[in-house]
Amino acid sequence: MNISDVAKKTGLTSKAIRFYEEKGVVTPPSRSDNGYRHYAAHHIDELNLLRQARQVGFTLEECRELVTLFNDPARHSADVKARTLQKADEIAAHIEELHAMRARLLELAEACPGDDSAECPIINHLAGCCHHADGKRG
Repeated sequence: MNISDVAKKTGLTSKAIRFYEEKGVVTPPSRSDNGYRHYAAHHIDELNLLRQARQVGFTLEECRELVTLFNDPARHSADVKARTLQKADEIAAHIEELHAMRARLLELAEACPGDDSAECPIINHLAGCCHHADGKRG
């Protein structure tokens, strides 16, 4: 298969496939004498794994580890499960951070009159200062 065939089968762009190859995340394909890449079914499996792993939040380095595990017949499913649960915990922590950020933004918006005046508690808070009526920073 050529790269355009692989792109169609995996839902990745040719550019993304070349990027993952360049970064050493997937097994490099064989090349013909003229330099064209030739892909096997194994490459499709690796790239599908990679695409799906990226969609659920695994980093590029974590994807490299997953592809390595995929290619290791002596792997243990416990290792894959541990990585997956760790990623789920990281995502849960990130969600908590995002909720806290949203709550803070809503607090800031609530404190702002949102009118035509130049005085804005949001800007003042983010800048770490407050503006006085005489226009001087305090």
